[in-house]
Amino acid sequence: MRKNIIFNSLIIGATVFASFSCNKVLDKRDLTNIDGGLLFNDSTLAFKNLSFIYDQNLPGWFGTVTGTSVNPTPTLSDEGHGSNAILRGEVTTTSINDFGTGLSTSNVWAKIRKINEFIRDVEAGEMPEDTKGRMIAEAKFFRAFQNFHLVKLYGGVPIVLEPMNPIGEENKEGNFLARSSTTESIEYIIEDLDEGIELLPGEWENSSEWGRITKGAAAAFKGRVLVTYASPQFNPDDKVDRWQDAYDANKLAKEILDQNGFGLHSSYQSMWFDEVGNPEAVLVTGYNTSTSNDERKSNNYDKSARPAYLSNGSGGDYTPSWDFIKSYPMLDGKKADDASDPSSYSYSDTHFYKNRDPRFAQTIAFNGTNWPILGDNNYKLWTYYQQDGNGELGKSIELNPSPSGFYLRKAVDPNISADELDYSGTDWMEIRYAEVLLNLAESAAGISQNSEAVEYLKLIRERAGIESGSDNRYGLNSNLDGDRSALFEAILFERKIEFAFEGKRFWDLRRWKLFEEELNGMIRQGLRVVLSNSIPAEVLDNLDQEDIDELYSNYFTLEEFDLEDVEIEHKPEYYFFAIPQNAIQNNGKLEQNNTWGGSYDPLL
Repeated sequence: MRKNIIFNSLIIGATVFASFSCNKVLDKRDLTNIDGGLLFNDSTLAFKNLSFIYDQNLPGWFGTVTGTSVNPTPTLSDEGHGSNAILRGEVTTTSINDFGTGLSTSNVWAKIRKINEFIRDVEAGEMPEDTKGRMIAEAKFFRAFQNFHLVKLYGGVPIVLEPMNPIGEENKEGNFLARSSTTESIEYIIEDLDEGIELLPGEWENSSEWGRITKGAAAAFKGRVLVTYASPQFNPDDKVDRWQDAYDANKLAKEILDQNGFGLHSSYQSMWFDEVGNPEAVLVTGYNTSTSNDERKSNNYDKSARPAYLSNGSGGDYTPSWDFIKSYPMLDGKKADDASDPSSYSYSDTHFYKNRDPRFAQTIAFNGTNWPILGDNNYKLWTYYQQDGNGELGKSIELNPSPSGFYLRKAVDPNISADELDYSGTDWMEIRYAEVLLNLAESAAGISQNSEAVEYLKLIRERAGIESGSDNRYGLNSNLDGDRSALFEAILFERKIEFAFEGKRFWDLRRWKLFEEELNGMIRQGLRVVLSNSIPAEVLDNLDQEDIDELYSNYFTLEEFDLEDVEIEHKPEYYFFAIPQNAIQNNGKLEQNNTWGGSYDPLL
């Protein structure tokens, strides 16, 4: 079994705990009869409660979070496709219900309540002060994480810093809290993260603690919060002091991470498969390969990503759009369609895969590509359709073919066998070191430190394998040194490519208010590759050995087609969603956002 640290939930009577390691399984002892005070006088028992908080709050693949209605899978941008209310323009005041009121153990408020209970009980316990301080700081990180999720969706929220007592009419009335301003909400989030920066270690000493929040993770998340707060969604007037705060936070995050051995992984392709001690992994959700129900914490990403016929009949869930595929730059870092700064490589749709940014082939699986998978380093993927005897479109060579003609191969483990797919243990990196660099680049551009920002972009592109060029700028136009708007655009483009299918694209389009400009009016496209029925039998019989360029030139034709039946129609009021109507009915002190007929201004 791969050595891997996990947050593994166990239900024991009425109490739920979690274990950090697949090598240390929580004893099946009935702890429900132990005095609650004893739990928080003993660091081992308290840690099991903290592990449950990790398990509830750490995001999964694509940055998805349980108990939320907005999860940034590829369907919410031009990366992939799929029907959803946000892109169809069908959001109502009841659609985005993360601000829920229902009794639940998994919604945002339930998670915050559990965190607040933990903080209260640890503070009342008798553990050493440094132990208490670290555990509370870890819990507060997740309180900041959940509050930030709400702020991104709605603007300011009620700030709840202690468990609410639901018993009695007086307590019920006292629990009805008004929304804090967005500025106040951000300040509370930063306070929680600053505590982590102060009290948490830069690196945990024991490898069995891999995955616990570090000082650098708290600093990096603070940088993400503040670069979001400086972005046009929250900062339409482009206040430079917000960019300065974001710059200071991200600069500190980089310094802390550098001091503690973090940095860019040497390989964009392989970084997902180095786990404990991975320098790229700043905030990580651990999974394991255990087959035991008590220990098991596997992910379904790997199985869902690969073709159905390679994953026991299910798969192909994350299918890249032709639109997104065409946006990848060329090997010299230039955009294929930029006449003002042309690439030295020619581009054609016929040979769309040639001379592209190396991240293209490490992210996208296409017809005829070599894709080491299931332990076969020479495997070739074929997704073409055949013609019938009359030259019309016939059947796909695949069983359950990809709807778009492409597959997502990023982080798909080449060495997992078909029998192991249900137990994939590849960790999810919610914050990579590369994000810290790009957050720093963006905030540097915000304060007009353009040359510094360009240097961070160059680091990302150098690791990607883009050609440095005679000017050593990795395809970055020289105008970026003096053009702030062009630099912002270049940074967002770099994020689009670097973080493709990592759940960042939706949030970037949102915080920069780019949906209308970049997506509206689009019908996302697929690409169907059709094999000519005139292909010689000897060529068809040896397809794996044939030159791929010759096949595309002579025997494959490409047909674009619509993946959806309607154009994207994102609406401006979606940048701050409506507080759900049932929440307002439940709590009369809540004000609705002014873009949805209320009086609350989410920009204050």
